Amino acid sequence: MENLSDIGLVGLAVMGENLVLNLESKGFSVSVYNRSYSRVESFINGRASGKMIRGTSSVEELVASLKRPRKIMLMIKAGQAVDEMIETLLPHLEKGDLIIDGGNTHFPDTERRRHYAESKGLLYIGTGVSGGEEGALLGPSIMPGGSPAAWPLVKPLFQKIAAKVDDGTPCCDWVGEGGAGHFVKMVHNGIEYGDMQLITEAYHIMRDMLGMTADEMHQVFSEWNKGELNSYLIEITVDILAFRDDDGKPLVDKILDKAGQKGTGKWTVTAALDQGIPLTLIGEAVFSRCLSAIKDERAKASAKLKWEPASFTGDRKAILSDLHDALYASKIVSYAQGYSLMKAAGEEYKWNLNYGGIALMWRGGCIIRSIFLGKIKEAFDQDPGLANLLLDPFFNKKIERAQAGWRRVVAAAVTQGLPVPAISSALAYLDGYRCASLPANLLQAQRDYFGAHTYERIDKPRGEFFHTNWTGRGGETSSSTYNV
Repeated sequence: MENLSDIGLVGLAVMGENLVLNLESKGFSVSVYNRSYSRVESFINGRASGKMIRGTSSVEELVASLKRPRKIMLMIKAGQAVDEMIETLLPHLEKGDLIIDGGNTHFPDTERRRHYAESKGLLYIGTGVSGGEEGALLGPSIMPGGSPAAWPLVKPLFQKIAAKVDDGTPCCDWVGEGGAGHFVKMVHNGIEYGDMQLITEAYHIMRDMLGMTADEMHQVFSEWNKGELNSYLIEITVDILAFRDDDGKPLVDKILDKAGQKGTGKWTVTAALDQGIPLTLIGEAVFSRCLSAIKDERAKASAKLKWEPASFTGDRKAILSDLHDALYASKIVSYAQGYSLMKAAGEEYKWNLNYGGIALMWRGGCIIRSIFLGKIKEAFDQDPGLANLLLDPFFNKKIERAQAGWRRVVAAAVTQGLPVPAISSALAYLDGYRCASLPANLLQAQRDYFGAHTYERIDKPRGEFFHTNWTGRGGETSSSTYNV
């Protein structure tokens, strides 16, 4: 090992350990530190034994072991722990040194920390890392953003350890300033929530409406994964449905229907509310997890709020074809909404986001990787100013082809009493987005009636606001207007 390491890493949990091994396997020497030194010892004497990995027992030793300008990556729990580690590092760093936060940090915190670090003469990057344990070890999707001057320092490392698409292009590029990297990772996670919810709704229809076994569903998802629905999440669903417990029965049937979450989906929905973007599908995915969490209450409700639908007697093959189309079309809507959110945030925070490049970064290594993303890149390559993916010719045709089956699936699920909040909200978004005249005129009249909030008229220039004394008892004073 060289006297000084190429990079330091703090935090030897699953992701941290695997990133270190990935870096070392690509020829980089790494110094590691963990608050609990026993974990460092275990790692150095175990998986890291004989490799270009140096264990350190203190922050001072970690910093002293690194080449200048020093690069230190934090793979620790988001929140206060990151702020505390930054403060611990500061006395030992010099101007031009770089701190990298590779955790799932909320992007406003990255914005704040970047400004703080730069005020101390340091550089700061908030980078999203997606791919889980396997991705961290073999090649994740990496989404860095922060101090622009920091990118040349980490580009050779990040692009070498990142996943690669078929032509060798790394799934890593500079996202933008401030919290752009963590924002894009947040949206990635929101889309991940949406994709997972869509797949589980398809599973629910197969299981409870069509009465299919785990083996039968395994076969269907296997076929779907060979076509336009090919993706990592479909791939692992195939594996899950085939997995047997010790007694030979499907393990998935024994897992409690109570989903967890770590907050990134909620952050995505909150950001959408802040930006005024209708992120309806991802919102439903988040709320579906919340609904699953009240398991005991749902069990009681199932005994009191009854609905006994007639048994499904339709053509199973036909409904499965419709379900395929509904899943694919809903997936298009999920990405369309996510990209609309990134576009709004890019304008708000003045990030020059490369939307086609983001799709490319998601093509490999990350949880939402799929062949679908190549079409998104093509859409933005053809029209960098594309307002919404639904307007792209390719996706427009796919939506048109899928609509009839999509509607049949939603209708059948509603009739059977099966919840399909993500699939149905995606269809509602499509119908709302393509509707030239929504009933919001009545809503705006109501707002003016009770709150004098004013309205615009279709027979007057846009931007001119009016108020009506609807009852004859009100005055002519109107309230100020507010648009999200």
